[in-house]
Amino acid sequence: MNVQLNQDVRQLIFANKSDGPVVAIISPSGYAPNPEAVERGIATLQAQGCRVRNFTDASTKFQRFGATDDARIAQLYAAAQDPEVDIVLALRGGYGLTRLLPDLDFDMLAESGKLFVGHSDFTALQMGLLAKMGAVSFSGPMLYPDFERDESSGVLSEYTLNNFWQCMTQSSHTVVGHAEDNPQLSVTGTLWGGNLAMLTHLVGSPWLPKVQGGILFVEDVNEHPYRVERMMLQLLHAGVLDEQQAIVLGDFSAYRLTDYDNGYDFAQMVAYLREHVPVPVLTGLPVGHGRDKATMVVGSRAELVSGFDSFSLTMTGYHSLIGR
Repeated sequence: MNVQLNQDVRQLIFANKSDGPVVAIISPSGYAPNPEAVERGIATLQAQGCRVRNFTDASTKFQRFGATDDARIAQLYAAAQDPEVDIVLALRGGYGLTRLLPDLDFDMLAESGKLFVGHSDFTALQMGLLAKMGAVSFSGPMLYPDFERDESSGVLSEYTLNNFWQCMTQSSHTVVGHAEDNPQLSVTGTLWGGNLAMLTHLVGSPWLPKVQGGILFVEDVNEHPYRVERMMLQLLHAGVLDEQQAIVLGDFSAYRLTDYDNGYDFAQMVAYLREHVPVPVLTGLPVGHGRDKATMVVGSRAELVSGFDSFSLTMTGYHSLIGR
């Protein structure tokens, strides 16, 4: 099912390239459950005016990965080195990028100027780009499932795809969140973060950026609130959280509470964090593994302004499709 883009967004897509941007599909982590899902996603991109180059191949999947380690690196390099490619879009998350990090040429990837897009396991690559090169990337939708949802998995999200293209086609991008219990503040700093499990996984490695005075956003799926708390405390004890201006929590879904929790839930976990983390903790950022997700510019300069029941996060100073 194709989603109808806002007319303003459609005009922006073609503002600088009359024949539409070139989107490369790579599988740096897992593979799609069936080839039809990939074809549906490609059809959605084409309907939105893109030319698609699919570097994935379902026949080359290896164990739980989109291909062998060497083949997945080759996909990434081929997309980065293709002079016509504008956007490098991850097929899906899962697991697998960690295995590639020691062998990646981050200099080449950053210097390619491509717009690298994905979330979940893709956070590992984004953190490596930021830590090694100070390079900007985009925490946003992936081909599966964000561009391919069928009748059984639900319709495509207009919010997700319009927000994505707005970010891809402008040099400034604002995301609005809503929550009534957030602290009121106005701060600026480097925006960074992504999947919480991947961030804690990278602690102590050369691929976790050392960001001072930043704005850290986190999200995850299938993680009970106590596991979210445990991971946040790991970042706190590792000295990561103390260095930030603010921490913004996105979507944490698909967990299950039981009687054993005895009243301990996500809200109680957030209250505990606010008592023990020495920087403001906000909730309500529309990012994560759900259907509706905003695109975040990882490594950009950002301004976070929070009021009584909403906040805005404005990202600037990044390269998009403009001028490519």
